[in-house]
Amino acid sequence: MTNWTIDKMAGHCGARLTGVRLETATQSALEQMRAALFEHGVIVMPDQHLSPEAHITLAEFFGPIDVNRFFTPVATHPMIAEVRTTPEQAAVIGGTWHTDHSYDAAPAMCSILSTQTLPPFGGDTHFASMSAACAALSPGLRKMLNGVQAWHSDGSFADSKVGIDSAQDAFRDPVLHPAIIKHPVTGAPCVYVNGDFTTHFEGWSVEESAPLLAYLYAFVTQPIFTARVVWEPGMVAIWDNRLVQHYATADYSGHARLMHRITVQGVPLDPA
Repeated sequence: MTNWTIDKMAGHCGARLTGVRLETATQSALEQMRAALFEHGVIVMPDQHLSPEAHITLAEFFGPIDVNRFFTPVATHPMIAEVRTTPEQAAVIGGTWHTDHSYDAAPAMCSILSTQTLPPFGGDTHFASMSAACAALSPGLRKMLNGVQAWHSDGSFADSKVGIDSAQDAFRDPVLHPAIIKHPVTGAPCVYVNGDFTTHFEGWSVEESAPLLAYLYAFVTQPIFTARVVWEPGMVAIWDNRLVQHYATADYSGHARLMHRITVQGVPLDPA
C-alpha cells in the first residue's frame, strides 16, 4: 500500500496509522502522515521497528532536529535521546502533564518516540488536546487569557531524579509565550501552559498565578480531551507539542523501559 489507513483513537485526540512502512514511505505518504498529525495532535504507527538512521531520516522530514540538552544521548547516534527507566526507579521521565521544550524561545514542533524495550505491562502514555480544551473554555476566561502571556522555565529539571542531566550549563533564562497560541500551521487556538514548565503569568506574581494555573492544568487534562497510547513492540508515535500535552504512566516498577526520542525544532509562537 502507498497510503495510510487512518483510524481515530478518541473523540478529540489521536489516530492510528497502518498500511505503510515508514522506511520506504513515498513523499505522498509522508505528507499524508504529517496532515494526520496536524489534524489529530498525536499519531501512532505500529510495527515499524525503525533503525536509528531511519528515525533520524523521519525526523528530518519534519524539520531540523533539536537535540535535547538534558537527556542522555544514544551513544552511537547523539541526535537521538534515550528515555530510559530502570527497574529501580519509582518515578519516570515525563510522569506529569507537560509539553516538550516549552522552556525554549522556539518550542519543539514535534517529538518522535520509537519503542525499544517495553515492560511486560503498563507504561502507557496519555495525550490531551489543547485545541479541544481551548474550544471548551468559557467565553469570559478565553477573552481574559487571550491578552495574557506566561513565563516558562527549565528550572524543574534541577531537582530531577529520573536520569535528567542537570549540569548547570544546560539551563537557560525563562521565556515568555502567549497563554493561548495560534498553531503555526493550522491556525488552531491552543492552550499553552503546562505544570512542568510554566511558572507564572507575565505581570502577575507566582502566588496570584497559582490558582488560575492549577485550574487550567486540571481543565485541559480532563479525560474527554485525552487519548491513551498503549505501546507495542516496534511502535512509533509522533506528537505535535503545540497541539497536545502528554503524561507518561509510572505503573511498571521493577521493570525496564527504553524509548528513543527525537525532537524537531519549532518556531516562536504567536497569540491566537
